[in-house]
Amino acid sequence: MEFTWIAIIASLCMGIGAALVFVYAAKKNYFHNLEDAKYQVFWSDVEEFKDSPQEEKKDVEEKAQT
Repeated sequence: MEFTWIAIIASLCMGIGAALVFVYAAKKNYFHNLEDAKYQVFWSDVEEFKDSPQEEKKDVEEKAQT
């Protein structure tokens, strides 16, 4: 029975902690502009995709020379 109370208290502490972190982040404007993060991830993926075929061509050329 005491493990049940420990689990309940621990879950309440984690929930309150998560709520406090959310309130802190909201007050510091961490959620102000979410679009920037989306475009940063998108453009980094595009750059990797753009660079990827060139690297594969170099690997193929090196294997053909040996």
